[in-house]
Amino acid sequence: MKFPAPLIKGRLIKRYKRFLADIILDTGEEITAHCANPGAMLGLKDPDSVVWVSEATNPNRKLKYDFQLIEADGTLIGINTGHPNKLVEEAILDGTITELVGYENLKREVKYGENSRIDILLTDENKADCYVEVKNVHLLREKGLIEFPDSVTARGAKHLGELANMVEHGHRAVMVYLIQREDGESMSFAADLDPNYAQAFEEATKRGVEAIAYECHLTTEEVLVTKSLPIKSKSA
Repeated sequence: MKFPAPLIKGRLIKRYKRFLADIILDTGEEITAHCANPGAMLGLKDPDSVVWVSEATNPNRKLKYDFQLIEADGTLIGINTGHPNKLVEEAILDGTITELVGYENLKREVKYGENSRIDILLTDENKADCYVEVKNVHLLREKGLIEFPDSVTARGAKHLGELANMVEHGHRAVMVYLIQREDGESMSFAADLDPNYAQAFEEATKRGVEAIAYECHLTTEEVLVTKSLPIKSKSA
């Protein structure tokens, strides 16, 4: 996924109210950018961190900039949770996510379950339907270990239960954890931050939900899904 225009460099002043970030650009201009990330962003909101923003394509939008990347410990990290679905779609279609290739059709945002929408639905007349849920991941507290989630996500736990229901109805269901950084060696679950999600993951996988994690390579020009990382469950 290429950014539609060159990103603009700056430094973070503060991230607040979940969806706002005050930033001073290298030009000296102080702006407020939209922060498309509902999580806690642990370790990714330190004042004076180097960040990159993009200009909004809608000239009538109140906030003229979008917060895209932050640098932490020399690593570029994508914080925009609006990108993972598109990134995973691209990686399925180009064959990078090998576990999900071979389906004839791909659709986004399809209604299913109890008032939910699946991120990606893969269908083929010769295979069971495949329900794909995508989660953005970027928490790192221990060298090499990427964790999810970075805050309580009741919605995420609900999605795991609904995926398991799809398996029991004869379909395939896959959780894709899309890691928008490239300094990890494995992924696990932050049970201390959200024990309910960690337990829901254990229960869902026992009911047949598959789980895979893929890492991204990030530059200020593009984000690419590159390779899989092993997942260590809570009980491992």
